[in-house]
Amino acid sequence: MKCCWIATLLLISTTGALAADPSALWKITGEKCVPHMREAKDPSPCSVVDLDAGYVVLKDIVGATQFLLIPTARIGGIESPEILAENAPNYWDRAWRARLLTEARAGKKLPREALSLAINSAYGRTQDQLHIHIDCVRRDVRDALAAHRDEIGQFWEAFPVPMAGRTWRAFRVDGQNLGLTDPFRLLANGDPSAAADMGKHTLVVVGMTWRYDIAGFAILNDKADLLTLNRGSGEVLQDHGCALAR
Repeated sequence: MKCCWIATLLLISTTGALAADPSALWKITGEKCVPHMREAKDPSPCSVVDLDAGYVVLKDIVGATQFLLIPTARIGGIESPEILAENAPNYWDRAWRARLLTEARAGKKLPREALSLAINSAYGRTQDQLHIHIDCVRRDVRDALAAHRDEIGQFWEAFPVPMAGRTWRAFRVDGQNLGLTDPFRLLANGDPSAAADMGKHTLVVVGMTWRYDIAGFAILNDKADLLTLNRGSGEVLQDHGCALAR
């Protein structure tokens, strides 16, 4: 059985070239991790299976420190109406708490500013099951956010400098954890045009320490524009080599 799980995992690449099977994540989640947890109380091949909260956490084959949070419900992605339903789980809060797995793989506790979450647009992903990338943030992104942290407010506004060659919008959130703050809802409720076409959008969450040592997050948003070859990939702000851990 283990050899079959490994073979399936080798088919997954949520970055770069098109994955061999766009349903590979769902097959691992729904056909392997969840049944194995129910039958044997073992999350393998996932690292975490929380049946009550409705998600799994799986080590991505790309990078040493990257994990994916994946719902146990069949949800396509950021465009899916289920994520904005009244009783929808806050997958982002669970993903942030799962950063401990990234730290374990890095071999050290990392400052919150080194850690990030990302979801790609419908045009920038290779899998047809919603998944949030959990990994380190790029050094230049961390530095840009630190340099301009006082310019990020509690409303969507253009970030003053490009990151990864793109213009982003930023939103400030305070708190050690996201709690009830759901970036999907922040985007949809704060921008009617985004709510009408969520599939084009990407979101990134980066840990921050604001002035006066207030813990929080910078929520970043970009939108796919195929005319400019922008596929709406928030993952471009992450560093799957986790240089900040070295």
